[in-house]
Amino acid sequence: MDISEFVSSLPENVLIGDDISLPESVIRKIFSFGEINSDDVFYHLGCGAGNTVQIAAKEFGVKRSIGVEKRSEIASVARKRISRLKNAQLIVDDIRNVSLSDATVVLFWFNDEQIVDQMTAKFKNETMDNIRILTILSPLGLIKPSKVNFPFFMTTKPFEFYNGLQEQIETIHGTKCLDFTGSWNLANRYVTELDVVPGEYQRFVIMVQCMVIWINAWNMGIACESEIPPPVTAYIGILKEFFNLDLSSMIQSSQQT
Repeated sequence: MDISEFVSSLPENVLIGDDISLPESVIRKIFSFGEINSDDVFYHLGCGAGNTVQIAAKEFGVKRSIGVEKRSEIASVARKRISRLKNAQLIVDDIRNVSLSDATVVLFWFNDEQIVDQMTAKFKNETMDNIRILTILSPLGLIKPSKVNFPFFMTTKPFEFYNGLQEQIETIHGTKCLDFTGSWNLANRYVTELDVVPGEYQRFVIMVQCMVIWINAWNMGIACESEIPPPVTAYIGILKEFFNLDLSSMIQSSQQT
């Protein structure tokens, strides 16, 4: 199958990042990175089963910990998890409908481009200054993050913007372009830091993630290589031959300038 068939075979909630339960150790790492404290009003947008809401309320002692989850069956699990915590609550609604006017810190982990764009506008227009928005894998569009520990990003309002993608890449990753090795290192750190992939599957997931990162860099004209490098050709061949996953359709014939 080609990549579009592979993606379409995955559950939508996995694709948009709202149904992946992070290990508690990773949640604590994100919260420490986000400097969450007892003065905060914390929101997790798309909180799933609510483990983040529970940990923010119970262990980090935030003033209020609010989870937003639109799927009622999953929300019921989260509600039971936090039922005995006076500083925690659950809102069953679409994240785009919820007021964030009192939020001081938000965890937002969605990959759907339309939702990201809509929520970025909401963050600009409806939140207070100094709000801390925590994202995973990438910052919000071309907004400059105030703190980075890849794959975790903190963005603070008022927002500042990069002049373009190349400036963003150079600032965050310390290079004007991404080569195969850099793409592999980013994929490896992303997969290992999130710790949601069983060990026996990690290399496969890293391989796919590396290919996606490098191909996207190539298509956007920020790959370091002027030609498709042998490792990329080799891994695309491996994925097609042994896993029936064809990524070649993702590669544009030439780099954009």
